[in-house]
Amino acid sequence: MKRIRVYISGVVQGVFFRAATRRAAADLNLTGWVRNTEDGRVEAVFEGEDGEIDKMLAWCKIGPPAAKVENITTAEEHYTGGFHGFSIKHI
Repeated sequence: MKRIRVYISGVVQGVFFRAATRRAAADLNLTGWVRNTEDGRVEAVFEGEDGEIDKMLAWCKIGPPAAKVENITTAEEHYTGGFHGFSIKHI
């Protein structure tokens, strides 16, 4: 099991990135959350199976159709297993 924090920059706010991320994460049985940041990026934390996390990271590099992802940074964190489902957080 793995936990990854992701920051996604580009045209990622106002293009349903958070909602699409929630759907994609749920489809992959991942838990965690996603939110917009004040600096215009999207931040997400994903927990789940290694292979499913890798699929989610590949999806984040593209995002939903209206998005234009320019950069993605990731940091592996200590897996906690403390999330129940996948949610959208608000600033």
